[in-house]
Amino acid sequence: MIYDKSMSRRVFHVLNYTILLLISLLCILPFINLLAVSFSSSSAVSAGSVTFWPVEFTTKAYEFALTGGSFFSSLWVAIQRTVLGTLVNLVLIVLTAYPLSKSKQKLMGRNIYMGFFIVTMLFSGGLIPTYLVVVKMGLIDSIWSLILPGALPVFSMIILMNFIRGLPEEIEESAIIDGAGPVQVLLRILLPLLKPALATVGLFSIVGHWNSWFDGIIYMNNPANYPLQSYLQTLLQSFEQIMLKSGSDYTQLLSMMNARTGRAAQMFLGAIPILLVYPFLQKYFTKGLVLGSVKG
Repeated sequence: MIYDKSMSRRVFHVLNYTILLLISLLCILPFINLLAVSFSSSSAVSAGSVTFWPVEFTTKAYEFALTGGSFFSSLWVAIQRTVLGTLVNLVLIVLTAYPLSKSKQKLMGRNIYMGFFIVTMLFSGGLIPTYLVVVKMGLIDSIWSLILPGALPVFSMIILMNFIRGLPEEIEESAIIDGAGPVQVLLRILLPLLKPALATVGLFSIVGHWNSWFDGIIYMNNPANYPLQSYLQTLLQSFEQIMLKSGSDYTQLLSMMNARTGRAAQMFLGAIPILLVYPFLQKYFTKGLVLGSVKG
């Protein structure tokens, strides 16, 4: 392979790398600042002297996060929601994408079904009708109220459908000739080939469930049932009240940490699970997204 070593090409590479570096720093530096604030004393944070390195290092904010408030109970709710929600999403995505990947000659009314799903992706029923449906189904204060309203992500289904359509038809035809039925073809032939696409849509579901906070506040009347992000949202508004209810000496606690350091510590702890999951799915992510992109 011959590379172009002209001056214009070199300038392009320098500008390209510079822009990418700046964008990366814009994403990373706020996270580093959050970590530094969480390990700094309340006086240093109040004085505005904390940038990217802790000042007057202390772990009091993390001690409070792990012992005071409802961090662990909300973390457990968030883990349940993410695991169950992702499983439900993947099952429904596969069961919907596989038949819709067939041509209209093989699946009668395919275009009608596809049109129905596209409409639901573009236009939702609205917040109030959705809330009334959840209430009528008796799901208030249930973890299923956080999962069932978005059980089938249509965008992810379209990605997987196009991934399946990109596979050679001969693979499925040879399995059918050998006597395999549609369920056997899906489970034994297609699913092993769908790992990149499943990792992609699975990551979408994991991040979506983990970061969602608004539905938790709407559908959970009892704050003890809040998922982690809903609980962290309440910290932004009433962290001082949570510190008062923690049972500790408020004056002594306030001298070692304040609302900003406490929020920073709990938000950093809340981001750790996603940071641990992503590296295991990263190798499939780009491949699955490209191969499953919408085709003309």
